[in-house]
Amino acid sequence: MAGGLVGLLDDIASLAKLAAASIDDVGVAAGKASVKAAGVVIDDTAVTPAYVHGLAADRELPIIKRIAKGSLINKVVFILPAALVLSEFVPVLVEIILMCGGAFLCYEGAHKIHHKLTHRNHHDEELPAVAQGPEQEEATIKSAIRTDFILSGEIMVIALKDVLDKGFVSRAVILLIVAVLITAVVYGVVALIVKMDDIGLRLVQSGRSERMGRALVNGMPKLLNVLGVVGTAAMVWVGGHILLVGSDELGWHWPYEQVHHLEDPVHDISGVGGVLGWLVNTGLSAVVGLAVGFLIVFIVSKLPKRASTTAPTSH
Repeated sequence: MAGGLVGLLDDIASLAKLAAASIDDVGVAAGKASVKAAGVVIDDTAVTPAYVHGLAADRELPIIKRIAKGSLINKVVFILPAALVLSEFVPVLVEIILMCGGAFLCYEGAHKIHHKLTHRNHHDEELPAVAQGPEQEEATIKSAIRTDFILSGEIMVIALKDVLDKGFVSRAVILLIVAVLITAVVYGVVALIVKMDDIGLRLVQSGRSERMGRALVNGMPKLLNVLGVVGTAAMVWVGGHILLVGSDELGWHWPYEQVHHLEDPVHDISGVGGVLGWLVNTGLSAVVGLAVGFLIVFIVSKLPKRASTTAPTSH
């Protein structure tokens, strides 16, 4: 009897170890999948503060909270089930959708660069309209959630591509973790950014840390600019890399073979070979991303534009 009890406890311990290892694997996979989506995450973090730019301080956090809730619904209710069904029954479509998302990232990055070069004196054109009342505030939130749907879709598909070899349940759990983790990180950082100048102002008014307070107030616009530049660069690099890897996996090997051909020699350099190899791969991916992005920008610019039906706003 005692021997049977010991054997049972041993079996339970073995199952517990197996479960712990599985949980650990899921956690590691979720972390890796989240990192792969970093380019889109940075851009999402850079874009969202514009939606509360100029609002009363007491409305900023409630609006960010509602946008974050909408973002999580986008990922969990709409995108996650569709991604799981596709990955289970038509996995090749995941690669094709991912490449479409990569092309869109290239376009977005190139479009931002093109806009900066051609609209140097119109810095506020890309900012959403400032919400001044309940109806306008509601419209701003809906607009932010619509924009988030595209970015969330790209994040989830990039994450899904990295876990296609996992079982269905593991895939579902990993993507759910990615959805919650990235939403919490993005909107937590956004909340911190938009309140940074308020915190700085309070420090200045209190007289306790005036220098730090002024640094926070003056630093917010600079931080947003840096995030915008990094986000644009990440979009172009990630988009180009997705296109290179996707074309290779779908059977067109030549483009990525050329990247490897240029990348391989620097790997042999002692001490820095790995870093140099990554830089070469990243640089060439960015070149591809810029080329594809500007090509799409050119094509879009030649398409007939629909006349705006928006009535002029009275001032």
